[in-house]
Amino acid sequence: MSWSDLPGTLKGSLDKFSSLLKSDAQLKAFTTTNAIASPTTFGIKSSGSDNTILFTVTNGSVKAETGSSKEALFTLSALPEQWEQFFKDVPVAPYQSYWGMFGMNIKQKGVEVQGDQTAMAQWTHVWRRVLELLHDAQCGPMKEDEQLEPQQDFLTGRYVYLNAPIWGRCKVFYEHSGEGKQQIVFLHTAGSDGRQYHGVMNDARMRKKCTMYCFDLPGHGRSFPSQAYSPGAHTNTEDSYVGIIAAFVRALRLRRPIICGASMAGQVCLAVAIRHREVGAGGTIPIQASDYLNMEREWHDRSPYVNQTLFNPERIYGLMSPTAPHVNKQLIWHLYSAQAYGLFHGDLDFFFGGWDGRSRVASIDTNSCPVFMLTGEYDWVNTPEMSQKTADKIPGAKHKAMPDLGHFPGTENPAKFIPHLLEAIEHIQEVRSESLSTMRLGTD
Repeated sequence: MSWSDLPGTLKGSLDKFSSLLKSDAQLKAFTTTNAIASPTTFGIKSSGSDNTILFTVTNGSVKAETGSSKEALFTLSALPEQWEQFFKDVPVAPYQSYWGMFGMNIKQKGVEVQGDQTAMAQWTHVWRRVLELLHDAQCGPMKEDEQLEPQQDFLTGRYVYLNAPIWGRCKVFYEHSGEGKQQIVFLHTAGSDGRQYHGVMNDARMRKKCTMYCFDLPGHGRSFPSQAYSPGAHTNTEDSYVGIIAAFVRALRLRRPIICGASMAGQVCLAVAIRHREVGAGGTIPIQASDYLNMEREWHDRSPYVNQTLFNPERIYGLMSPTAPHVNKQLIWHLYSAQAYGLFHGDLDFFFGGWDGRSRVASIDTNSCPVFMLTGEYDWVNTPEMSQKTADKIPGAKHKAMPDLGHFPGTENPAKFIPHLLEAIEHIQEVRSESLSTMRLGTD
């Protein structure tokens, strides 16, 4: 099978694909709007060939045919061997999505968007779904994990006023659950909110072992925006982020809780470990984190020409494991579609370059604040290799790569994530217990 001619290689699947284009409810929801006043055509092809699968979008439908990329407003192109990886039954990272192949900021040789770049961003929700359906036509439905529907919820939510540096006085929403002795605070990812942790905070094992908290940053989710910011002007820094975490720990009178978070929140967990006395933290679990990420910034998430409620969730959708339960992938899409303008980009001010721990992480005292890093293997923005290099710089830190999980492990697949989380919690408890015993012996 030669992948240099994409239409030819996929020819046997095109009839089934056309049927899926007509029947798919998600695609119909994305395309049914009177705002699509005239047809728009985009394409996909292999590098070195102009044989292109063309997709024409009209109000309520997408139709496929073969032709030349010259007929397309934009074309998604990749090397033949890259398309071959994409069309595996279960692709390995980063081939689970075209965004992963394209890499946003980490560019792969041979992957390029030809034509109108703004139009590519405007139509990302449509071309992503079209590619998923083409994969299903070629390989069969993705083998997604199943998840039992919960019958009861154990979370309680309320508001608290926090006084924090930079943010000022803020009305912040948080939830808590569990009755265990170990206190743990979960931090949500950039441009999202604490609903990411409902699967973890409802889990019976976690509720027995821990008392869990999760708060929405000011202006995120259900928290009120800071009065210090104008809409669209949000930016996040180490001082503002660490400061609001410390304010939350003080306001709830928590006693040396573990601080745990992924992505941007994973980076700040490293900052918290450095500044643990200031925060009052008794350990951190940085997920999808490293000591520094400096990439070329993406600006479609602050563009007046691109709908952020469509672009932002699509940008992160391909960071997940392809086998995660469908309901959880849809939840993450929803959360990223639900935030205010500029929040995601402002949070990424911290994630991309705003956090720099390269000269500092080696100073972390892991006897006082143990560190256990976790990284999902499907994350192509912060890979397990990157996290491992950071962990190697921190004396006494541990790191573990997590198979079948991506950038949002606690939300994507709680059932697969929680055993790794419990291992990290138990490690932190063990180190703290040994440190306490050593202190007592020294006193004696």
